[in-house]
Amino acid sequence: MIPVFALSTVATALLGVGIVVVLFVLYAIGTFNTLVSLRNRYKNAFSQIDVQLKRRYDLIPNLVEVAKGYMSHERETLEAVIHARNQAVSAQQKATSNPGDPAAMTSLGAAEGQVAGALSRLFALAESYPDLKANQNMLALQEELTSTENKVAFARQAFNDAVMSYNTQVERFPASIIAGMGGFAPAQLFELELPKEREVPRVAF
Repeated sequence: MIPVFALSTVATALLGVGIVVVLFVLYAIGTFNTLVSLRNRYKNAFSQIDVQLKRRYDLIPNLVEVAKGYMSHERETLEAVIHARNQAVSAQQKATSNPGDPAAMTSLGAAEGQVAGALSRLFALAESYPDLKANQNMLALQEELTSTENKVAFARQAFNDAVMSYNTQVERFPASIIAGMGGFAPAQLFELELPKEREVPRVAF
């Protein structure tokens, strides 16, 4: 016959193990739900960037079309703008399908840097064409483009803040264990490739 004392000790040990298991399960559920919320937050933040990028990419062909009438000898510059824009559209579509993916976000950052550089060169050349500078369509497009650039910058900051919050939770111990088990990989910030391309192109029409 097993002593009552021994049974009591075993029961106490099992109860203790059960409590620990329940607490871990509750913690795991809470951590998993937090990670899901933070991931959804940065994805939603990217959707705001996506809206502004699409608007920007729609404006660029119109801008080039107006400039083409005055800058027929600057074909190489105009084609460079369109090429950079098309590359950025492709990169943006990949990033939209999986925001935070390191390869997609790095590609988008590089493409955006190319667009900014191409637009800066276009606007610099436009300074040599007074009639183009005075064109009302060009002025309206420039104003709208600048406004869109500012919105992209604000949306990018909000996205990066959301990614930082998510990554912090993913990397914290013991939350990192749950993140690993749940397939929550760190997300990539949206940063432009070159420091000089971090600023909105300066335009003075």
